[in-house]
Amino acid sequence: MAQQAIETSINTWGNGLALRLNKLVAKAAGIADGTPVRITAQPGKIVVEMIDRKPTLDEMLASFDKSKHGGEVMAFPAVGKEAL
Repeated sequence: MAQQAIETSINTWGNGLALRLNKLVAKAAGIADGTPVRITAQPGKIVVEMIDRKPTLDEMLASFDKSKHGGEVMAFPAVGKEAL
């Protein structure tokens, strides 16, 4: 995807400051609501980078949709002691 650039402003949010990203910039960066990021600052420069982390087991289980994934994890019949 092509690099996206916008001009915007920093605004007050509570006791701090906030930067709002538009949908095109967020999509180009591959981020969504709740994406963990690391922010580093230098004079005149702020860098926001996604934190590359693997989802936890709880996160993976919470995203499991039986209707989408067929409900059964194993695609073959039970064999051995698990077949009751």
